[in-house]
Amino acid sequence: MNTPEKILLASGSKIRQQLLINAGVPFDVIVARIDEESIKDALVSEGASPREVADALAEGKARKVSFKNPEAMVIGCDQTLSFKGRLISKSETKDEARELLREMRGERHKLLSAVVIYEGGEPKWRHVGEVRLVMKNFSDSYLDEYLDRNWDEIRHCVGNYMLEAEGVRLFSNIEGDYFTVLGLPLLPLLAYLSEREMIAS
Repeated sequence: MNTPEKILLASGSKIRQQLLINAGVPFDVIVARIDEESIKDALVSEGASPREVADALAEGKARKVSFKNPEAMVIGCDQTLSFKGRLISKSETKDEARELLREMRGERHKLLSAVVIYEGGEPKWRHVGEVRLVMKNFSDSYLDEYLDRNWDEIRHCVGNYMLEAEGVRLFSNIEGDYFTVLGLPLLPLLAYLSEREMIAS
């Protein structure tokens, strides 16, 4: 298998970019423009699981960038949240976020973070990391204060929390890899990049 000329990350996520930078991975960013909501809606209507949705969206991003950059190794990523078997999307308003977090408190949910690698318009590797989380029985008053303080940041996050910030206070237990929580199963990805000699090992 030929060694690609470079690594491209098909994601605009600052957290994913920072994780790769911190790990010493050389890469460039080309954000894949795909209609995520339409793809997600179609998949859900066909009965796809949250895990399958994450994988399909990650693949869609990698594929789109790979077709225009066949010489590169393209990394596509996506993350979904599964609660009581249903796919949870980003809340549009603070009121929606409040209702969702009230429903989720004291309960378990799963974060599914998919990464798919394409080369020359073809899929070469994929992985879906899973993390199980349990929310605390926080009070309504704390929830209101939390949303008021953090809404500008968490409005873009599925589940309305950032575990690297105050959102960690919403939880009583987390089972799984921290990098997967942040949206990138970093250790399996680094192992693959090392195997392909894209990074030293």
